[in-house]
Amino acid sequence: MALIIAGDRSGVGKTTITLALLAYLQQQRAVVQSFKVGPDYIDPMFHRAVTGRPCRNLDPVLTSEAYVQQCFAQHTQAVDYALVEGVMGLFDGASGVADVASTAHVAKLLNLPVLLILDCARLSRSVAAIAHGYRSFDPQVYLAGVVLNRVGSDRHLTLLTEALEPLNLPILGVLRRHDDITLPDRHLGLVPTEELTQFATVRDRLATLATHSFDWPQLLPLLSLPTPHSQFPTPDSRLPIPPFPLSTPPQIAIARDRAFNFYYPENLEALQQAGAELVFWSPMEDTLPAPVSGLYLGGGFPEMFAESLAENGGAIAAVRAAVEAGLPVYAECGGLMYLSRAIVDFDGKRWPMVGCLPTEAHMGKRLTLGYRRAIAQGDTPLLKAGATVWGHEFHRSSLNAEPAQPLYQLRGYDPHSAAYDEGWQYRQVHASYVHLHWGAMPDVPARWLAKCAQFQSQHLEGHPKPAR
Repeated sequence: MALIIAGDRSGVGKTTITLALLAYLQQQRAVVQSFKVGPDYIDPMFHRAVTGRPCRNLDPVLTSEAYVQQCFAQHTQAVDYALVEGVMGLFDGASGVADVASTAHVAKLLNLPVLLILDCARLSRSVAAIAHGYRSFDPQVYLAGVVLNRVGSDRHLTLLTEALEPLNLPILGVLRRHDDITLPDRHLGLVPTEELTQFATVRDRLATLATHSFDWPQLLPLLSLPTPHSQFPTPDSRLPIPPFPLSTPPQIAIARDRAFNFYYPENLEALQQAGAELVFWSPMEDTLPAPVSGLYLGGGFPEMFAESLAENGGAIAAVRAAVEAGLPVYAECGGLMYLSRAIVDFDGKRWPMVGCLPTEAHMGKRLTLGYRRAIAQGDTPLLKAGATVWGHEFHRSSLNAEPAQPLYQLRGYDPHSAAYDEGWQYRQVHASYVHLHWGAMPDVPARWLAKCAQFQSQHLEGHPKPAR
C-alpha cells in the first residue's frame, strides 16, 4: 500500500525523487496520497501541487504515535498508492541518542518498507558498506531496495552494481548526474510552488524522468503491498470538536498568499469540523474581510514580500482596528512578524507593519530551528495557564524587544536544555514563533473558536456575511 522514501543524509535528492514518483503515478491517473515525516511545510506544498491532494505530516512529537497511525490509516482508505517522504537521514530524529521522530521511527510505527536513496556522486565500492550499514543498523526497519542518485557514467554504474551485488539488495532506480532537476531554494528551503510559474513544466519533466529511471515492475508491487492497518486507531476514534450554538457559523479569516502559506491542513480542517467557515484573503492585495469572528495569520515569507505588505495600508489599518476591537487573532511566526511594528529585511530596509506588538522583526543569518516544549504562562485565547504543548520553531528573524509578560516558557526537545521566554499576548492576540499542529490537540482550536464565537455573539450577530 505504501513505501517510505529515505536518504542516507540530507541533500541526497529525497524531495526530487519523491516528486518524480508522485508525478509518474499521477500521470497514470492513479489516486495517490503523500505524506511527509517531520514538521515541514514547503515539501508538502510540492506534493500537493503534483497529486492535487493535501499532503499529511507524520510527526510523533508534534502529535503522537497513535495520531501518526490514525492519520495514515484515515488518508489511505480510498487511494491506489501512498508514498511517504522521509526527513534528513533515515535514523536522524529529535535527538542523537534515539530515533524518535525519525523516518525509521515512522517506518516502524506504520510497518512500511523503506526505499533508500544513496548519493553516489563521490562513491564506488564504498556504496556497499553504506547500504549494508543502513540495512543492518536496526533489524526492525525493512530496507526494500535502493535508488542510486547522481551516477556519473555507465562505468560508474557498473562499479556500483558490482559492489552491491553480494548484498542481494534490489536497485530500484538509477538517476544520472545530468538528470538532476534543480528546484530553487532560499533561506528556509525550497521556494514555494505558488512562486514558481513554470512548475507544471517541472512536474512533466519529473514524470518523464521517473518513467525511465525506476524499475516499475518491482516498485509497483511494493507500493501495492497490503499494510496491516487493523491495529491502528480508526478515524472515528478522534476526539470531535463540538459545534457552537450560533445563529450563523463563525467566519474565520485565513491569510493565504505568497507571504503567508504555512498551514497544516489539519488545523484548517479542525476549524471547519467545528462549524466555522473559512474566508481566505491576501494581506498583500486585499483588505481584511468584514465582519469576521477570528483571524488566523500563518507562517510563510513576509520578509520576501515586506514591501507589498507595507504598501497595503488598508489591510494594515483594518487588522490593527480589528485587534483593538478584541478580535481573536492567532499568529504563527510570519504572522507574528506582520503584527509587529516593522520587518527589517536582509538588506536592512525597514518596512512598517501592523504595529499592535511593540517590537520589530529583524532578518539575520542565524537559523532558529527545533522542537519546542511550550508552557503557557497565563491564560491565552488558545491555552489555559500552565498548559503544555509541543511545537516547533523555524525562522531566521529575531525580535528587537521582548514582551514584559511572555506567552510561553520554551525548552528544546532535550529536557536539560535552557528554558527561555517567548511569544506575545495583547488583547485577544496569541502570537508566537512556535508553530502548532492541532491534529492531536482538538481542545486548542476548540478553545480559540469559543473565543471567536463569543466575539461574534457580542459584536457581529445580525451583520451580513463577508463578501467573497
